[in-house]
Amino acid sequence: MTDGAEHVPVLLDRVLALLAPALAGREAVLVDATVGLGGHADALLAAHPRLRLVGLDRDPAALERSGRRLSRHGDRVHLVHAVYDRMPDVLAELGLSAVDGVLMDLGVSSMQLDLPERGFAYARDAPLDMRMDRTTGPTAADVLNTYPVAELTRILRDYGEERFAHRIARAVAAEREREPFDRSERLVRLLYDTVPAPSRRTGGHPAKRTFQALRIEVNGELDTLRTALPAAIDLLAADGRIVVESYHSLEDRMVKRELAGRARSRTPEGLPVELPGHGPELELLTRGAEKAGQEEIERNPRAASVRLRAARKIGAAA
Repeated sequence: MTDGAEHVPVLLDRVLALLAPALAGREAVLVDATVGLGGHADALLAAHPRLRLVGLDRDPAALERSGRRLSRHGDRVHLVHAVYDRMPDVLAELGLSAVDGVLMDLGVSSMQLDLPERGFAYARDAPLDMRMDRTTGPTAADVLNTYPVAELTRILRDYGEERFAHRIARAVAAEREREPFDRSERLVRLLYDTVPAPSRRTGGHPAKRTFQALRIEVNGELDTLRTALPAAIDLLAADGRIVVESYHSLEDRMVKRELAGRARSRTPEGLPVELPGHGPELELLTRGAEKAGQEEIERNPRAASVRLRAARKIGAAA
């Protein structure tokens, strides 16, 4: 996400419309679980003058920039340096047991992609970092240089959906014996040499899936989502709403499974009445995953891969 007016939040109008019934005309609290540069947050705060927003982000640089952008909203904004699976702890520290809305805009931010030194983009040579929070944890170079072939294969296959995972892992292991990996250009060259030419012609850039897999591993993205999503739903008050924007199929499948599971009755089939406490917890607000229209994609190419799902909390407050 680029700064200020240049930053274009994905599916902004749809996000605003889906969250509005839970926020409009009253004091409400919304958690922006991945506040980034604050594009969605800024629009939500402007649309709802009585809204309080808790914004989380693991990237200190993003928090600094979103803080500047959101400063016009004063003390209605509380920003926290935290991975979003810490949402229950953060809210407890603020004295909050339930919220009216949760927004999760998942994946790597445009700011992280746009800064070459962060190492997320395979189109430019950069250090193999890929940490969303550069204050902690192993880098992509650490993964490439230390993981056994079997573990590298698993990551590339499971997180990158890479058909040639084992071939790439063996090539990485052989190459790192000669010299450890430290920059993206060398990895991209290896991938061009390793991925068969027919696949390169039809399967997109040969580095795309490997870079996705490394990024997910370095940041623990799927483990974080697996923990955070049910916790976020549990924190919603009655009629509260959750909106999730995913950018690859692994995230979207996880979101689909969790929301759909919570929208089903848990009363055993065949019983004539719903058992108390066994009814659906959620009402799905989207029919499948919603995508960006062609006009938005032309204006903001990074919207091309978005998949949006939303739901409303049924029943008593969390």
